[in-house]
Amino acid sequence: MKRDITSGTGQFEGKFLVAMPSMLSSFFAQTIIYVCAHNEEGAMGFVVNKVRGMTFGDLVEQTDVFSENAMPRIPTSVAHVPVGHGGPVDEHRGFVLHSADYCGDSTIPISESVFLTSTTQVLRMIAKGEGPDRCAISLGYSGWGPGQLESEMLDNSWLTLDADPAIVFDQDHETKYARLLRAAGIDTAHFVADCGHA
Repeated sequence: MKRDITSGTGQFEGKFLVAMPSMLSSFFAQTIIYVCAHNEEGAMGFVVNKVRGMTFGDLVEQTDVFSENAMPRIPTSVAHVPVGHGGPVDEHRGFVLHSADYCGDSTIPISESVFLTSTTQVLRMIAKGEGPDRCAISLGYSGWGPGQLESEMLDNSWLTLDADPAIVFDQDHETKYARLLRAAGIDTAHFVADCGHA
């Protein structure tokens, strides 16, 4: 169900928040956040261009996704996929943004092409090569309390852009920020802190 954007909530769901230059000294400097939920209780989303320095193979080995004697041989195509740093909240919990070809008991549709699942079952399926065709695996998420995101928007902390699933699932994290701005027609040399919102 589409939310009424005039209500002040729901308007950022399925959008990208792009950090403005004023956030240089924070965790969120040059980040892109994909917003999955926005309502009167706050908002939550995932940084999609920051990694944790570990691969999916490392994650599976370091957690209890499988019992020791049931560990599968993880396909190379996913074993070396970097695990994202979704945000500073609940950093030991795994989340998977993925394509529509996988649907588990707790899968939540965010848009027509991006879904969210946060159970160990989806991690097991990915490890066995039976998971979604496209996915972005993260530890932690980014969260805002009631009215907090709206306040940050008024402070010009974020630029909002329509989300592109290709950017969500792209594994070239280092260049995403510049590529997204370029695709939106924004010259980074003129991307200053007092820009307006798209």
